[in-house]
Amino acid sequence: MRRLFVTCLLLSLAACKDDGIGPAYPSEIKLPAGFKIAVYAEVPSARSLALGADGTVFVGTREGDSVHAVRDEDGDHVAETIAVVASDLDTPNGVAYRDGDLYIAEVSRILKLPGIDGRLDDPPAPVVVRDDFPRDTHHGWKFIAFGPDGKLYVPVGAPCNVCDPDDERYSSIMRMNPDGSELEVYAAGIRNTVGFAWHPATKELWFTDNGRDKLGDDVPRDELNHAPKAGMHFGFPYCHQGDTLDPEFGAGRKCDEFTAPARQLGPHVAALGMRFYTGEMFPAEYRGDIFIAEHGSWNRTDPLGYRVTRVRLDGARAVSYDVFAEGWLRSGGEAWGRPVDVLVMPDGALLVSDDEAGKLYRIDYRA
Repeated sequence: MRRLFVTCLLLSLAACKDDGIGPAYPSEIKLPAGFKIAVYAEVPSARSLALGADGTVFVGTREGDSVHAVRDEDGDHVAETIAVVASDLDTPNGVAYRDGDLYIAEVSRILKLPGIDGRLDDPPAPVVVRDDFPRDTHHGWKFIAFGPDGKLYVPVGAPCNVCDPDDERYSSIMRMNPDGSELEVYAAGIRNTVGFAWHPATKELWFTDNGRDKLGDDVPRDELNHAPKAGMHFGFPYCHQGDTLDPEFGAGRKCDEFTAPARQLGPHVAALGMRFYTGEMFPAEYRGDIFIAEHGSWNRTDPLGYRVTRVRLDGARAVSYDVFAEGWLRSGGEAWGRPVDVLVMPDGALLVSDDEAGKLYRIDYRA
């Protein structure tokens, strides 16, 4: 295992400049009044985020092979320390922290870095927790998180655009004990989720799901789903967006056989990471809302997504879906950044990862 420790003193925002590809800091991002955004750290191919002890942020990657730990040592809201805590991995997109240990999701394995706290400059060797997940690279990258039940939730995406494999692990969210035992399917009929979280009050699971391709620019829409109990089926590959049967796999089925989305999102926006806002920095009307990172469409005629959206809840109902932060997609369809995940920091600020620009942004509110 190659180990590397890098300490980065980031340039002041005043020194940043446009490099001809995209802004060095996000002056193009539009936010509601009172909100500000700035670069928090530079992390190549930054993907999924997990909060560790003392404000440490762990960052997975998909195009790279490394996992980073990011720290703001002096409290100026810009990270000074960026450490590679694991490398030479297979698409280590997902990260989850629990009781001093960091869990990492590769395509077919879950690893653990035991006792990572205080060892960012000399990280422990990874321990294999489980290594028998499917090896398919199509939707093989994983988001992982620990639920209120203490189990690690691990999705397995469909190994295709649309298909119906015999193996029940595909198109699901699974869960297991922290030691890898008692692996089971929690929810089925999920094409590819790369973000989920639990409601802070009800402790019920909510997750995003990416709709299939090649049914046109506007169908199907991505989904925000609600899974309050185990055993629910969300339709894939038979029914999309809760109301559209698949032209091949939907024959003889009805959409009302399956659980409909809590909210239809934009078509092909690639809704990925999501978090409930549990901080106190933002105005009170934001508390309990869901923020979603939309990575952006890859083959839509008019690109859509490349933004952070907000879903307001009324109990278990998702009552609105609006843009919160946008500007990564310029007019004319040129995208200089692609949001992947969001994370609520201890002070209530919202971090956003961007794998296209290789950055973490910090959004705060100043009344």
